[in-house]
Amino acid sequence: MSVGPGIQHRRDARLERRRRRIADAALELFATRGYNATSVEDVVERAKMSKSAFYEFFTSKEDCFRELLSLEGGSLIDNVLAEAALGRNHHERLRFGITTFVRSCFERSSVARLLIVESVGLSKGVDEVRHELQAQFADAVGEEVRHAMLHDPFYADKNPRVFGRAVVGAVSDAVGHYLTHPGMDADSLAESLCRIFAP
Repeated sequence: MSVGPGIQHRRDARLERRRRRIADAALELFATRGYNATSVEDVVERAKMSKSAFYEFFTSKEDCFRELLSLEGGSLIDNVLAEAALGRNHHERLRFGITTFVRSCFERSSVARLLIVESVGLSKGVDEVRHELQAQFADAVGEEVRHAMLHDPFYADKNPRVFGRAVVGAVSDAVGHYLTHPGMDADSLAESLCRIFAP
């Protein structure tokens, strides 16, 4: 017996709400306690769901983490690239990208912690997701440098691929440090980084 589209839509929406409750609980716990200190039991207790509900959506704790990193980290990087594209020239696009990344990480510190801290060295599958997200940012920076080399003396002698990776590494490390060691706000940090990479 087939169900009508309205009934199927409501079922799908209910399933998505259940999956989201588990994912939100996992994100909060991975960010506050850390991946290794968080169990599936902790996640389902926080979500007020059953363990079987967890396994309805995820095959393992790592699968849940990988999906969160891909979706939430991907959303953060997509936002960075969209904001950077609003710049009128390479200088503005680089500054917008760096600033948006820093601000987004401070505003969405749980996602930043997954992307910058918890995902490092966790597993091959998680590393692949993290490297893909970093590559999107690095490639966008490298492309801006490639165009800027022709008319901006600051970038004339820079290798675009190396520069892109250097920006991602430095910005990620600085954000990770100041998220865990307060002492600088997002705008001050972004401006300091922009002075280095997009003067």
